[in-house]
Amino acid sequence: MSDTMNIEDYLAQGGVLTSPDNVPARYRGELLRLMSSFVDSELAGSAGFADAINFAPGIKERIAASRITLEKADHAERVLNIMGDFGTDTQRYQAAHDWAARLPREAEHSAERQGADMRLSVFHYPLESWTDAVVMNVLMGLATGVQLREFVRVSYAPLAETFREIAPREARHSELGLEGLERIAATADGRAAAKTAIAYWRPRVAASFGAAGSARYDTLARFGLRHSPNEALLAQWDQLTAAKLGALDLN
Repeated sequence: MSDTMNIEDYLAQGGVLTSPDNVPARYRGELLRLMSSFVDSELAGSAGFADAINFAPGIKERIAASRITLEKADHAERVLNIMGDFGTDTQRYQAAHDWAARLPREAEHSAERQGADMRLSVFHYPLESWTDAVVMNVLMGLATGVQLREFVRVSYAPLAETFREIAPREARHSELGLEGLERIAATADGRAAAKTAIAYWRPRVAASFGAAGSARYDTLARFGLRHSPNEALLAQWDQLTAAKLGALDLN
């Protein structure tokens, strides 16, 4: 107990850990939960964009959707390999769930996860058109950018380094989405369709930040696994989203 408390004090003061050895049990559980949520979300996101490839109106758009599909799967594998250091059976994990499974389009949105995997709630909803996929990619891409700025500071050094490698590619996914959305918004019909999709996806992406005043935040902050509460991250995303959509006359 004394050793465990010393490690927790060290983490609370900004310390970092570099291997699974001597990691406190509660820290290990929270770290694995964080990694599972990221891996499951990337796998579910990749599966969703795989379907969206055939919505693409041209070769350039097909390449962009294919790139997102590939790289999200790669990001999942990178973090899953770290989970393997903690004893996770990585081969079994990959086949454990139907990553393409979705709720009905009209299902009420919430922050609650569905099913047995740990994907963020937004990845339970299906894409129905190219415009829909582009809007979802833009809004969730901006959210992922906010979340990764938090994740690159986690106290488990190998994971923080992996997130630093992933962040620029996730940022490029968001840029590809914004390029596509700009083309869509160039016509009145496209702008109208984009606004309909934004109305659908914006509250679902917002819910992915979790509830304000989370009871788990203090524990995560003490372990150095979080540095900003859910409501602060949501506010950052709201501001960024308003600016990006405003530039395209889509607010």
